Amino acid sequence: MMTSLLQSLQDPHLVASFQRCCGLFLQVEERLAGGGSSSHGNASGSQGPASVTKSSESTNGEQRYEINGSYQYPHGQDRKDGHAVAGCAVKIVMYLGQASKDIIKWPRPLSPPVVKLETRVDAEYGMPSTHAMAATAISFTFLIATIYRYKYSVAFGLMAATVLSALVSLSRLYTGMHTVLDVICGVLITAVLMALTYPFWNILDNFQLTSPLTPIIAIVLPFLMSYNYPELDHYSPTRGDTTIILGVASGCIVGFWMNYQYGRTYEPTGSLPFEIPSITVEVVSLAIARFLIGIVVIVATRQVVKTISLKVLYAWFDVAGHDMEAKKRLKIEVPYKFATYSSIGFSATVIVPLLHQLLKL
Repeated sequence: MMTSLLQSLQDPHLVASFQRCCGLFLQVEERLAGGGSSSHGNASGSQGPASVTKSSESTNGEQRYEINGSYQYPHGQDRKDGHAVAGCAVKIVMYLGQASKDIIKWPRPLSPPVVKLETRVDAEYGMPSTHAMAATAISFTFLIATIYRYKYSVAFGLMAATVLSALVSLSRLYTGMHTVLDVICGVLITAVLMALTYPFWNILDNFQLTSPLTPIIAIVLPFLMSYNYPELDHYSPTRGDTTIILGVASGCIVGFWMNYQYGRTYEPTGSLPFEIPSITVEVVSLAIARFLIGIVVIVATRQVVKTISLKVLYAWFDVAGHDMEAKKRLKIEVPYKFATYSSIGFSATVIVPLLHQLLKL
């Protein structure tokens, strides 16, 4: 009974049915060749990359697809808003999810019958859906961390968190990247991890902000986790994506720690729960200005650190600068991506708020 249910949830035809309900159809058309034989595009059911087009014309043997139809405090971060907890929770969830893919090695749904709208990650395995895991972890961690701290409707917060995680999860079915079982397992794994770790959130938050060991742990441990990521017999972007996630989280944690150590963490006054500021033209304008400044700093940080780290690693390992495949090597990919994205996390939590203050934003 259970085996039958799991097999039905893993059936790519179930994903294809959902796609058709959303107006996304796969059409494999036949055209007679000169010898009278016919050709079927990807009819063997292999997982080849798909292209999307709205053209009504089809070429010989080609598949044709048709689609129808924050408010930020002025003097730094509020230490009790769960920044450190959220960063750590997402880091743990995403690493376990990404690593599980390359350990379980369940393929993504077959095309046909599924329409594939993404090709970059098609080389990755599918179980579990890390998009579903991340959406669930971020939305519900934010809800739990703020529900007793700010005045807002609990029902509205729960509905918003549920809708966000559901939309992201359903989008993975729509794009043909995951089976229903992948998505369900991703949500359930995250729910279990959150339930198991919730009693320790405050302890972990205080440790990350106050311990002198935080910078060392936040950098060394994630780097080793990335470097010792499960190996595959072929290249997959999973390791690089995991390194990016861990790098950003590490940089943010170090940034939160530094802000707290140097007294740049905002401590709200008054009694709980706090009022949420009204959304006015001034608040929206301020948020847009802060966002644009943050984007400029982050893009500049990425470009500078990526360029420098690649040049250093290429020189260290005696690799030609034009060798694009070299970036996929373990000894180059992990260090340069970790350095780049941990710098981005640090800039977002330390440099950007400092600029906001200097510019009186």
